[in-house]
Amino acid sequence: MMDWTDRHCRFFHRLMTRHALLYTEMVTSAAVVHGHRERLIGFDPDEQPVAVQLGGADPSELAEAARICADFGYREINLNVGCPSDRVQDGRFGACLMREPGLVAECVAAMKRAVDVPVTVKCRIGVDDQEPRRALFDLATRVVGEGADAIIVHARKAWLQGLSPRENRDVPPLDYPLVYELKQAMPATPIAINGGIQSIAEAQAHLAHVDGVMLGRAAYHDPEILLLVDAELFGAPAPVADAHAAVEAFVPYIEAHLSEGVRLSSMTRHILGLFAGRPGARAFRRHLATEAVKPGAGVDVLRAAVAHVDRTAKARAA
Repeated sequence: MMDWTDRHCRFFHRLMTRHALLYTEMVTSAAVVHGHRERLIGFDPDEQPVAVQLGGADPSELAEAARICADFGYREINLNVGCPSDRVQDGRFGACLMREPGLVAECVAAMKRAVDVPVTVKCRIGVDDQEPRRALFDLATRVVGEGADAIIVHARKAWLQGLSPRENRDVPPLDYPLVYELKQAMPATPIAINGGIQSIAEAQAHLAHVDGVMLGRAAYHDPEILLLVDAELFGAPAPVADAHAAVEAFVPYIEAHLSEGVRLSSMTRHILGLFAGRPGARAFRRHLATEAVKPGAGVDVLRAAVAHVDRTAKARAA
């Protein structure tokens, strides 16, 4: 979810679920250690609980980055061993580390020594010509042996040769039963599943076999799915009644950041999926996409976009 789940996205998503654990976009350990930390990993306390996802392959550098992130207040440090992008491969981290389970275990061990918060691993079921069961179980066994607190498995291979990062999100077939098998083999280790899950009903079905479900693109492209999370999965009421209420709850945050010089489009780009499938949704998206990027755009642009949905609904009801 690089360039997607930034702090503005996470704040909006938190308005719709109080209980789901939110994850940052992946940030490299080198950037955390040497870069502008507030810009890279700063977050609003209202986002909690939130986990940071790190990319890297140097145990000592990852340990230092984990320590910095823990000091920032993150509830979990997650090591990405699943991203297939070219940039990640060039840096020897992400999915290519599936080929180096020993190194991943060293990284986990170093991070565990550095922090008191949970250290987790997100991985694929293998890359390229690896045999998935062997690759996944080898990695899982090694990282758990070094203290990994949980494993999140994107239930697809990553084909680093022959498929683009975009194709790697959809083309390799899903193998959910293999993740279920991993859970059966490691009953004491929390195992979460990721990949291709489109609804809360699907998430509930997976929870009969594993401990957790990670939603990525489904929640980003249709944020209203998050309004079901607290009630359906945690037995608690949703924090807002509907998408309209979520937008209104987002307005004070938007106004505060506009006053700091943040562009409206930097925040509203994360809510283009609201009202998906409803009459007026296309006009909502089009209005935000064209007007929010203009200099000086403010919350009136957002409210005008929502008005397209309201007018269409009234016209249909008449």
